[in-house]
Amino acid sequence: MTTTAPAPAPDAERPTGPAPTSLTLTGRALLRRARWYLAFLAVVLVGAVTVVSIGDDRQYPQIDPRSYERDGAHAAYAVLEQQGVKVSTTTEPITVTGGKDTLVLPQPDLVPPAQLHSIAAAGHTRLVLIAPGAAALDILAPGIRMSDERGDLAYARVADSTPRCNLPEAVRAGDAEMGGMLYTSGSRGEGCYKRGYGYALVRLPLDNGDRDVIVLGSGVLLQNGELPVVGNASLALGLLGSQPNLAWHLPDYSLPAPAGTHDKTLTDYFPKGWNWAFLQLFVAALLAALWRGRRLGPVVSEDLPVVVRAAETTEGRARLYRRAKAHGRAAEALRRAAAHRLAPALGVPLRAGAPDPDALCAAISDRRPEQPPGDVRALLYGPPPIDDAALLRLADDLDALERQVRNP
Repeated sequence: MTTTAPAPAPDAERPTGPAPTSLTLTGRALLRRARWYLAFLAVVLVGAVTVVSIGDDRQYPQIDPRSYERDGAHAAYAVLEQQGVKVSTTTEPITVTGGKDTLVLPQPDLVPPAQLHSIAAAGHTRLVLIAPGAAALDILAPGIRMSDERGDLAYARVADSTPRCNLPEAVRAGDAEMGGMLYTSGSRGEGCYKRGYGYALVRLPLDNGDRDVIVLGSGVLLQNGELPVVGNASLALGLLGSQPNLAWHLPDYSLPAPAGTHDKTLTDYFPKGWNWAFLQLFVAALLAALWRGRRLGPVVSEDLPVVVRAAETTEGRARLYRRAKAHGRAAEALRRAAAHRLAPALGVPLRAGAPDPDALCAAISDRRPEQPPGDVRALLYGPPPIDDAALLRLADDLDALERQVRNP
């Protein structure tokens, strides 16, 4: 009894696998990977917009009598009104005539020199200057100088201070939060709240004591949030409420400072000689970096804690390729490795790390005349396989080609 073997299935009936998958990230994959970063960025942007929108509600600068914020001065304004002082605000201090009144200049350096001369000639009973510069002092408080002009400390942190003077308002208030710009008292002035070699408050009598000028290094004690602290309220009411009328100047902060005034920078608040200290610190940091960065000796080689065989590494990479269905990547690695091994055996030089395809195929055809160059090129540089079976056939064909070339 004879049996007939089944005919092999034609190539057209062979099952085809999935199309080759590229490992290049698509736009959707990139978006999915970056979703948490985008969410974090969105939260930051929303927070920034919220902070900016909340900050837009603030309309007044610091020490402004119209401001109810913590750094505003409406509390002092209201308390003075309750004490019977007629308080008003003005944007033009030269329109305020002198008399039994007090004029407060929060930013004297923003007032043009012509207006400063007019204020000096107006004859106000009391003139309160908050953090004035050298130009304003020359006109409104002659004899008082900024502390840094003598080489002393120009600025002090605002903190609780003791008056240590005979000014009635300061004696009655006691300790207060004073600091900021520091000034000298001159020959006729009286300094209070001494910090270093300067004073945070100076009173300069004028016209035989009928008028005076009060120079404050900082207006922190007038702020709403600081007014109830220690003796701030008593000192503020004593300095501003000594006369029945009070005019509070509202400077235009959008205007640049007049010519001749000096805008303080951060370096202006450092005592003289600190530049050498910074230089010494820089040299010390450089020497420390050189000391810590010195060579510690030759590199010591150590054995790996675990020895991984090459076969295991190859199998692991193969499993990764299979899981990713990267038939094209795997075939490219096989072909590139085969070409690198065949080229030295056939005397084909490597250019830019790879043999020339035409020269390699021609050398293989010379060694194996029965194998056409087209078949060799299709095997080494052909299209990627479409499934695992095709990849296995490609690996077998490459292995056979290498054996035939090395052992003709």
